[in-house]
Amino acid sequence: MENEILDVLIVGAGLSGIGAAVHLTKRCPGKSFAIVEGRERIGGTWDLFRYPGIRSDSDMYTLGYNFKPWKARKAIADAPTILSYLQETVQENGLEKYIRFERKVTDASWSSETARWTVDLSHGDGSTSQIECNFLFMCSGYYSYEGGHKPDFKGQDDFAGPIVHPQEWPEDLDYAGKKVVVIGSGATAVTLIPSMADTAEHVTMLQRSPTYIVSRPAEDKFALAMRKFLPSKWAYGVTRWRNVLYQLFTFNLARSKPAAFKKKLLEMVREEMGDGVDMKHFTPSYNPWDQRLCLVPDSDLFESLKSGKASIVTDHIERFVKDGILLKSGEKLEADIIVTATGLKLVSGGHAQFEIDGEPVHFGSRFNYKGVMFSDVPNLAMTFGYTNASWTLKADLTSEYICRLINTMDRKGVQIAYPHPSDPDSLIPETIVDFSSGYIERAAADLPKQGQKKPWRLNQNYAKDIVNLRHNAVDDGVMVFAKAGSVSAQAATEASKTESVAA
Repeated sequence: MENEILDVLIVGAGLSGIGAAVHLTKRCPGKSFAIVEGRERIGGTWDLFRYPGIRSDSDMYTLGYNFKPWKARKAIADAPTILSYLQETVQENGLEKYIRFERKVTDASWSSETARWTVDLSHGDGSTSQIECNFLFMCSGYYSYEGGHKPDFKGQDDFAGPIVHPQEWPEDLDYAGKKVVVIGSGATAVTLIPSMADTAEHVTMLQRSPTYIVSRPAEDKFALAMRKFLPSKWAYGVTRWRNVLYQLFTFNLARSKPAAFKKKLLEMVREEMGDGVDMKHFTPSYNPWDQRLCLVPDSDLFESLKSGKASIVTDHIERFVKDGILLKSGEKLEADIIVTATGLKLVSGGHAQFEIDGEPVHFGSRFNYKGVMFSDVPNLAMTFGYTNASWTLKADLTSEYICRLINTMDRKGVQIAYPHPSDPDSLIPETIVDFSSGYIERAAADLPKQGQKKPWRLNQNYAKDIVNLRHNAVDDGVMVFAKAGSVSAQAATEASKTESVAA
């Protein structure tokens, strides 16, 4: 069923894409759609990464969908449990027939004449096809599936053992009884280390600078108690809002009182590790939430460190050598295996090339509208979750908004919609993600920008986005509506605004 003409094409069959499809079937019944997935299976992140211990770093009561309660016991869940949740969602909503596997988007070209995107697909068997759609919904995530960030370490060819990036974990990697060095201090590193420590001879986390690390119970006792007294959906909803409000409270506290919040985080580490801990390994140079905090379940990382099965070294790499890593301090870390947990490569819209009426689109020069669409880009949305809370909170709201937009277009009898800044020169561009993390800074030039004011500025606040995306008017004077074939989308702005006011 290729070379179709659809109302909506969803790109990606991970957490975002599957959720988008459910919202579309519920809120826009009768719309034709398909999901194209470049890989052989659903799951996205939760199927791609296969490293030991792979799990969520958000609680599943907020990382789960707003329409499907999380019923497993553990709130901090491993990848297989999350995949089961996704598979259940597909089956319960009859989505199997809509998913086209091994279909990778290579190009997407918009025509204002036809009000359609023509999407070129590369198949797993080497063949190609096209799908035309009125609305293109990118749910392909924010990083490259082709490979992670791999710094070029001096002397790395001299190392005798395997060098492994977590995004490309070999199934046959044997680390039993081996010395392992994990380069990095982010979420992947703090997950890997306790998972490998019980089997390896020793695991060392080598970090240039520390990250804030917080322990949280793997099981949410409040949620489990609620299940005993309330129906499943009610218990889920109560727990979800409790956790959302707690996330908002702690984030706002960290931003308003960074010194006090930092002090509290470091006190919690001392309580975990004991009085003899060297706090230089746990004290970042930046304030909390300038980068994402690392969550560890049931203190597993701290337990591995206290047991002596793992250790932390804070230093810089001089070079790789045959049997390990030589550090700037002159110390050498012996290693049989080196894991480079050095981060992701961020991309906008996967690796596809986009055009509007024959002109190429560079997302790095576009402004993000409500965290959902882009300035002067018609009929295209992209899911981008929160950096300070669970991804799916924003993904659900994004899907709800796009359904509202599509229904508004139908009521108006138009086929084109896009946000247009009335005074682009007044928008002072800032990177869309206000984080100092390396993976953000490396991709800043290619990421969409945000402005100083709404609707061109992200809230990073779930409660505000409920109002913004679920309740505020779709026809807000910024969103432009036009009919197919009238004029090009770019030139339709003033005419469409007049038409919108008259409608």
